[in-house]
Amino acid sequence: MESRYKSFHYIEDLSKYVNSDVILRGWVANKTEKGKLVFIQLRDGTGTVQCVTFKGNVSEEVFANAKQLTQESSVKITGSVRPDERAPSGFEVDVKEIEIYHISTDYPITPKDHGDAFLMEHRHLWLRSSRQHAIMRIRASVIKAIKDYFDNNGFKQMDSPMLTPSACEGTSTLFETKYFDMGTAYLSQSGQLYAEATAMALGRVYTFGPAFRAELSKTRKHLTEFWMVEPEMAFFDLNDDMDLAEDLVVYIVEYVLNNNRKELEILERDITKLEAIKRPFYRLSYDEAVKWLQDNNIPLKKKVDGQEVEILPFPWGEDFGTPQEEAIMEQFDKPCIIHRYPSEVKAFYMKRDPENENVVLAMDMLAPEKGGEIIGGSQREDNEDLLLGRIRHENLPEDDYQWYLDLRRFGSVPHSGFGMGVERMVKWITGASHIREVIPFPRMIYRIYP
Repeated sequence: MESRYKSFHYIEDLSKYVNSDVILRGWVANKTEKGKLVFIQLRDGTGTVQCVTFKGNVSEEVFANAKQLTQESSVKITGSVRPDERAPSGFEVDVKEIEIYHISTDYPITPKDHGDAFLMEHRHLWLRSSRQHAIMRIRASVIKAIKDYFDNNGFKQMDSPMLTPSACEGTSTLFETKYFDMGTAYLSQSGQLYAEATAMALGRVYTFGPAFRAELSKTRKHLTEFWMVEPEMAFFDLNDDMDLAEDLVVYIVEYVLNNNRKELEILERDITKLEAIKRPFYRLSYDEAVKWLQDNNIPLKKKVDGQEVEILPFPWGEDFGTPQEEAIMEQFDKPCIIHRYPSEVKAFYMKRDPENENVVLAMDMLAPEKGGEIIGGSQREDNEDLLLGRIRHENLPEDDYQWYLDLRRFGSVPHSGFGMGVERMVKWITGASHIREVIPFPRMIYRIYP
């Protein structure tokens, strides 16, 4: 939708102004000269268009302005729009006037190849490249799709605090901070516990915000600060939870396919693989997944006395890492949900399976194409005594969880929820090789600049 208040035009709207004059404001992505012609690739955040400056059509001052432009110089260009099937945007602009805002000198990111470390040091500028620009636009679409899905399906967004008095996902991955004279507070690992409280008031809710994990991990899937959406639903069991997760993922993928074809083409993404993402997804119990790993000789790799060893057959009771997840997903062309994990490898708040107390009613959704885990969730323990037992088993401070136990003391009901990492989802949809590319300013164990 075009703004009624702007005094210029956007490149994405050029189809509305064929054979008319427009005023464009943006940055020079590239410039080439050929005799009396200067070709300016102009980008404005909505797209890129070639602006052609012909010496015979403009004043000497305008032509001189065109010739002095450099990469990332900022300009205002007035010109006439004409269709051009050869142009990537489908249009070209014949330049009439050029007003220079700023001439950029010695722009550090040139068309030559740069290493990852250099690009990360210049992340604030790297975002301007066509690939990063495309990823960020898809990220924006993923976030909009998430919000639209929940807002249009009876959910209410409830904000959870970023500062918390206790852990949600394990005390070893907490960022600590001093909280006035009240002792230590922690950056939130998840909004889930608070979402459970608001779900008991409103029925269906979701939280959306940053989460923080102090994990000493350097994999291509880990960030110390990331964004997560977490729906929580009263009266949902595990099957309801899995159905909702499937429905959400299908909606997001379809939204991106409908709104970001151009960006997917820039990324050279195989769209046919995304078009195959339809319900129902595949589902395996943890037991079935372990048997598959054992039958296919996929080992567990772990350190024993400082040495990495391979253990075959894969032992029941161990959590899956990236090698196991990717091996399992080689057989699937759309996501697979693995459910009913061993209780000892999952969080204290997950409900044990009434038919098998060795497992909890948990589920993880794995994406194909090495997408890894994109969703993790469970049915929550709704029995006060059993939840208190888990808190004690994990040696968690009981006083900090009294409010959480209140949810089981006053009108307890079966309820479920899950968390979806925005960056994991964007990484899979875009086909990005590393998660640092799918968040504007990544925070990792060795990076907090810029």
